[in-house]
Amino acid sequence: MIKKFLAAVVMTISSAAALAVPFGSQSVLVVEDDTGKVLFEKNASTVAPIASLTKLMTAMVVLDAHQDMNEPIEIEKQDVDMLKHSTSRVPVGATIPRRDVLQLALMSSDNRAAAALARTYPGGIDGFRAAVKRKITALGMTQTVIEEPTGLSPNNRSTAADLVKMATAASNYAEITRITTSSKDLINIKGRDVEYHNTNRLVGAKGWDIGLSKTGYTQEAGRCLIMRVKAAGKNATMVLLNAGASSVRILDALNIRRHVLGDAGPVATRAESPRVRASAGGPRIRASVGGTTRRGHKHVVVTRHRRHR
Repeated sequence: MIKKFLAAVVMTISSAAALAVPFGSQSVLVVEDDTGKVLFEKNASTVAPIASLTKLMTAMVVLDAHQDMNEPIEIEKQDVDMLKHSTSRVPVGATIPRRDVLQLALMSSDNRAAAALARTYPGGIDGFRAAVKRKITALGMTQTVIEEPTGLSPNNRSTAADLVKMATAASNYAEITRITTSSKDLINIKGRDVEYHNTNRLVGAKGWDIGLSKTGYTQEAGRCLIMRVKAAGKNATMVLLNAGASSVRILDALNIRRHVLGDAGPVATRAESPRVRASAGGPRIRASVGGTTRRGHKHVVVTRHRRHR
């Protein structure tokens, strides 16, 4: 009993110290992988939409089915997002090996790709939903509901605590860790190699050792992020839900690394004048980490965007 009390006191002090740094995400959970110790939490049991973090579950269920990863999948009209009308660089009619469809769904968070994976699952979308329910139960994710494979639906909901369980399970799939930690890849679309990039700009950034990554965004969910990182000798999983902007999500991740994990790695400082550009399709946002300030610190450059992923 005394040991439990002391542990609680230590955790309270640790969390209070971390709270000295303002975290913009509405829900935050950081867990040390090797011990299961909670390093920091903020509203970790609050149920909220999870956007494209859903795609980690989609990938696990697809890989569990042991389908032929070289089998060609044709992207069909029914794979097009009619709920949020999100954009995609994967045209209807393109035929792509399932392995590359999985790559597109995870690395660049393409919604058509995720929808096609569920549609071609054994038993179709109904078989996919049943498999997802079984997986959720098996992982003990008691506060999670996932109704569709993309995360576009606000009915796909979970908590930071449940999502740590999902991230831990996903990290055991070599294909998922490989894909989500790739910064970019060339995929053949209708006879032409097209370059796709990871939606997490920290992947491949100098000084970051990332073992798993997935971003998410819808209007209801805000900016979300799951990452497993190695910093200051610790292996940790972080879950960030409902940040107001990509820059906030990245700054939270940087501050977790620095103040929660105790790593004096990249330092986040706001750029004095964020660069903003407009595109024909409306404002686009891209947050990236790179360059240095005059003092040699990393900075975050933000360009506006509107994309559901």
